[in-house]
Amino acid sequence: MDHRPTRALSDRDTLTRLRRFLMLTLIAGTAGMALELAFIGHFEDPLQLVPVVLLATGLVVLTWHAASPRRATTRAVQLLMSLFVASGLVGVGLHYRGNEEFEREMYPTMAGVELVGKTLTGATPVLAPGSMALLGLVGLAAVYKSPPGPHGASHSVSHSASNSGSSITVEDAS
Repeated sequence: MDHRPTRALSDRDTLTRLRRFLMLTLIAGTAGMALELAFIGHFEDPLQLVPVVLLATGLVVLTWHAASPRRATTRAVQLLMSLFVASGLVGVGLHYRGNEEFEREMYPTMAGVELVGKTLTGATPVLAPGSMALLGLVGLAAVYKSPPGPHGASHSVSHSASNSGSSITVEDAS
């Protein structure tokens, strides 16, 4: 039986591990979605290239941030993830509109709930671009109030101790 004391993770260690997990999940999801779009030939018109270019750029920026987190990489990730969210929302609208136009051509008299149902279950997956928005939200969560690393601190940390325990205060200087 092992009687060595176990060291509980500090809040900072837990947050660091969580950020690392989110970043790895984000990189894997971005690579997977980029491959999926390549496999289905998501290149038929210029608007279809937007998520492909964002995902490719995302892999570069996310890898850069994971390798060397700084204020500049954090801001780049925040900007790119905001574009992921916007692209996903616009994509849902475009997929819906494309399916609706197809259904109206095929069935000109269809309307109401029946048209909406056919549109949502049409040939183009209406909610698939929402995955892009979800990746963007994961990325924003991964860098939320993130310290940039050793080359440009944007947070000041003060430690205080008392008889009942210790506390750490983090103040955002940006």
